[in-house]
Order: sequence, then structure tokens, then C-alpha cells
Amino acid sequence: MDGLRLRFRRAYPGFELDIDLALPGRGVTALFGHSGSGKSTCLRCIAGLEKAAEGEVTINGETWQDSRRNLFVAPHRRALGYVFQDANLFRHLTVRRNLAFGLKRIAAAERRVELEQACALLGIEHLLERMPERLSGGEQQRVGIARALLTSPRLLLMDEPFGALDAQTRLKMQTLLLDVWARVRTTVLFVTHDIDEALYLADRVLVMSPRPGRIIADLALDFPRPRDTRLVTSADFVRLKRHCLELLDHDDGRQLPRLTPLGLPPGITPDRLRIAI
Repeated sequence: MDGLRLRFRRAYPGFELDIDLALPGRGVTALFGHSGSGKSTCLRCIAGLEKAAEGEVTINGETWQDSRRNLFVAPHRRALGYVFQDANLFRHLTVRRNLAFGLKRIAAAERRVELEQACALLGIEHLLERMPERLSGGEQQRVGIARALLTSPRLLLMDEPFGALDAQTRLKMQTLLLDVWARVRTTVLFVTHDIDEALYLADRVLVMSPRPGRIIADLALDFPRPRDTRLVTSADFVRLKRHCLELLDHDDGRQLPRLTPLGLPPGITPDRLRIAI
């Protein structure tokens, strides 16, 4: 079955994460919300780095967790790639050997992305013999993304991968990611607290409230691809951005603003906008 089924509940002192949603098994989905709303925890539960007592994680027909059946697939056995805000490169290895680590996770016969292809996509061919300390922040993230792609993931998790970069480098990396996705078409879940980034990159934006951490809005976007930076100044983009920001002013998710006075971009009709209340 094509698609992502995510259902899990995880309780912490003073905070509870409660996720229950189904997503298409394709495209880029952005998780957007305030810091502390559980965006990163959501990714960690999907990856198996945190185990929810109640949970179900199914990716395109493959179940990674089902608490009702006492099923839990170990993180290293899940066909996913993970890119963090810090590239987390091995400091004692060259770029080439860091990338080789990604290749080791997948059998040669099952690889959909080869080393040369990943290097060309990310523009890092000239960096292969360098050590991580000789790379800029943007270069390190390019290597981190390439390493994740080399695992031939069915799902690519990205946890604020550009959050520590300066504005100019961040914009370049966003444009690069759009180009890489257009060529590889891996399903992506992308965490960000930057609404411009979420709307620019994603096919779908999930807005999260902090207490409890849950989805309060599910927005399917129809901005055409390929995209360029002119999109972020369009009237449609600005209207939807305003709506998302107003949603965050209603953290409990019970009292949400009306949509009619605000307006929605063409193609985002009420039947395509789902808000949990």
C-alpha cells in the first residue's frame, strides 16, 4: 500500500506528543511549528531512535512499528536516511570515506543512488579528499545529504538541516534540495520553524501545536514545480503564510481563525484543507 501511516503517543514530564495521520508516499512534507512542539521527536519516533509505547509506523506497505503486534524494527534496519542540523560527519574520515559509510548500509544490488551520482547531484566531487574541518557549513550539509541519499532511502528525514546556515547559504541549499528531489524523487519529511522554508520546499505542510504536540492543520500545496525564489513574494504565498502564522497564535488548536477573510491560493480549496479541532 502506497503511503505513510503514522500513529504514536509519547509522554514526557510537561509534554505529550500525539500524532495520528496518513500521508501520500511521495513528495516533500514539511513539519512546521514553534520550538518545543515535538517536530524533531516525531522524526525520532519514525526513525526508531525513540520508541513510543503506543505506535504504528508504516511506510509504503512496510511496517516498522506496531505496538499492537509488539513489532519494532531496529533503526539500522529501516530504509531511511537522516539529515540533522549538524551534518554529524565522522571527523577522522575524509569526505569520500564518510560517503562510503552510507553505501555500506545498502546491498550493492539494491542501490538506487551511486557515489558518482550523489556527488554530482550535490556538487561535491572536488571535496572528496578533504577532511570535515576543512569544509564550510554549507559544504558539510551537502556531504550529509549525499551520505543519506547513498543509503537509497525509501524515506528521507531532514531535521532543520539548514537552520545553522547564514541566509544566503540557506537559500542556496533550499534551491539545491529542490533540484535533488526533482531528480531522485525520494519521499521527504522536513522539519523547520521557518514558514517561508516550509511553503517554498513542500508539497504539504503540517502545522503542529506545542501542548499537546499534535497536528492542527494539514495543508496540501499546489504551487507548481519547478519553483524559484519569486514564489515567496507572490500574493498566494503571502496569504498562505499569514494563515499558517495565525494558526500558531492558537496553540491549543481549539480556536482557529476563519479562512474566508484570508483567502487561499488557487487549487487549495476547502476540501483540500484539513484542520483538526
